[in-house]
Amino acid sequence: MNRITTLLTTIILMGLFACSSKPDAKEANATTNPTTKKLKALIIDGQNNHGVFPLTTMLMSDYLKDSGLFTVDYARTAYTWQGPHYDQDALGVKAADAPILLEKYPLPTGQKTTVVEKPQPDPDFNPNFSDYDVVVSNNGWQAAAWPDATKTNFENYMKNGGGLVVIHAANNSFGDWDAYNKMIGLGGWGGRSAETGPYVYYNDAGERVDDPSEGPCGSHGPQQDYVMTTRSPEHPIMKGLPTKWLHVYDELYDRLRGPAENMTVLATAYSDVEKNGPPWDKKVVGTGRHEPLLMAIDFGKGRVFHSGMGHMGTAMECVGFMATFQRGAEWAATGKVTQAVPADFPTETKTSTRKWANRK
Repeated sequence: MNRITTLLTTIILMGLFACSSKPDAKEANATTNPTTKKLKALIIDGQNNHGVFPLTTMLMSDYLKDSGLFTVDYARTAYTWQGPHYDQDALGVKAADAPILLEKYPLPTGQKTTVVEKPQPDPDFNPNFSDYDVVVSNNGWQAAAWPDATKTNFENYMKNGGGLVVIHAANNSFGDWDAYNKMIGLGGWGGRSAETGPYVYYNDAGERVDDPSEGPCGSHGPQQDYVMTTRSPEHPIMKGLPTKWLHVYDELYDRLRGPAENMTVLATAYSDVEKNGPPWDKKVVGTGRHEPLLMAIDFGKGRVFHSGMGHMGTAMECVGFMATFQRGAEWAATGKVTQAVPADFPTETKTSTRKWANRK
């Protein structure tokens, strides 16, 4: 009887210990769900030679929210300029009807803007960057310069540990802003030259080359499918991704140049001599080099994820774009990546896309 009593007492005590050791619901959720306190993202846009930006801003907003990690706010300049680049079949609009995209894909804030025929500075554009864990730039070529105070605020935000994500034509912006060129590592067009920094590429031996020679900055061929090659497999953004994967129908930027300071090349794509010649100049050909399209840059205490992909919404529907964008945004915000690689990530020979549910 004494042994039975002792056994029952032990069982009861073990049960009480287990109950007292078990976390409450809030603590358990915080342990198993790292998104309890979500990161704050700010998407900035308003002036882009890619007139599709009202659509792509909302698409990227959904991607950030769908990750389960982010809330999203928006900062759009008071003057909006949409350039001539459209995927007319996908959007169902003509270039002359560009402003209709602002109506089809309005900001949730209901902000109204003044549509202008050429980029125009917004003297009141000054987001409170310090409120956010990461800023996503959906600006483009010829975007009007920010006020000096705004530029200083953004530089300080980044130096003090802010996060930045640069998408496609955002690397065309602000070519005469030295700090911005250092943030993005490499850029295209925008008046950049050998004085801005070297070309950076990989040769066929897999070696990185920093080439200071003179020459134009920025080029690309017609949209095409192309293979991405991982160059930094142990970087948090790239860890677990295939060594090679096929990206869907997009521009392949080449001849990018810049300071390239504290820059890690994450992935490259090969600029074929025949296939990647610019349509606007038949005398120019592709570089025959492996061009950086995904990069990670340290700027002060801040982190930058730079993606050269994403010319149109169709390119952004590639699972490769989506996953690297989500992972790059998390890394820029926190220095870590907790997201799993999607099961439908592209392979070397097969593209993979997911149609954006909110396309109109």
